[in-house]
Amino acid sequence: MKLHQLQALIASAETGSIRAAARSLEISQAAVTKALRELETSQQLPLFTRTASGLNFTEYGKVLLTHARLVIKQLEHAQTELDHMRGKAQGRLCVGITPWVALTFLPEVVLAFRERMPQIKLELFESLMAVAQPLLRDGSMDFAIGQLHPTQSTQEFACETLLDYQTSVLVREGHARRHARSIHELLEENWTLNYAPDGHDGLMQELFWKHGAQIDENRIVRAHSLAILQMMVEQADMCTWGPSIVSTAPPFLGRVVSLGLTEQFEPRQLSIVTRRNGALSNPAVCFTECLLQVIRRHARSAKKEDRALFETLRLRL
Repeated sequence: MKLHQLQALIASAETGSIRAAARSLEISQAAVTKALRELETSQQLPLFTRTASGLNFTEYGKVLLTHARLVIKQLEHAQTELDHMRGKAQGRLCVGITPWVALTFLPEVVLAFRERMPQIKLELFESLMAVAQPLLRDGSMDFAIGQLHPTQSTQEFACETLLDYQTSVLVREGHARRHARSIHELLEENWTLNYAPDGHDGLMQELFWKHGAQIDENRIVRAHSLAILQMMVEQADMCTWGPSIVSTAPPFLGRVVSLGLTEQFEPRQLSIVTRRNGALSNPAVCFTECLLQVIRRHARSAKKEDRALFETLRLRL
């Protein structure tokens, strides 16, 4: 396998056609076609099929595509490292950010990072782990700042824990069940929850099953973004479960409340989540350093709003 063949494979997947791939790579269609044909010939496997709507990748092609992206990502990291050593830091950093961090510390972190590495192109994802995992898996995302549940694939991913945070059941201010004191009082309510594909059972165990509660799962709407969760809680009167800090952070302050249930939930961990055995680039290390500096500054603050934030957080590092 050669580098230009992998680049042609990735461009074809991202653009959906050989013609568009050629435009994105600024080479001829014939060159892209030749590279893909040589790749298929060398592997003696069908990697994709042509259809009227574009290219469809076979299972073989999808596997190779994942590894091709990782190879290109590592080469980008190498180039960034060398540019940094030459004093010409350039490149791209893609980070997944769990929503509650985006609502609290992120703006300050980004400003600090931009001051230290202004030449790095920064791309941020609202990173519920259901969104982040596939992007981490295929190398599209450098790392995520979030929670990897213990039941999720620790063989694939590595975690460095930054802090612990409390979780709770959350409802809108004024919800009919806002004074509930047990999860059993909420089993007839509708819920909206977020979880990764391999995190369903772990979440059900933590929220319901270990407390002897059984819920009709038809009552649960699975949401893949914070905006959907917010609308379901505020406009559709649904219950959700997440970081207690959400109820004290804008834009939820005064709109969403944390219920004081008798059932206790295990603290969760905010971690730097990476592909196992994948080294962080210098820009990635810089971003995490900026994050820690901002969090520590707020942890030491005497401001009322900072004290409220850290009532449900415990710094690890």
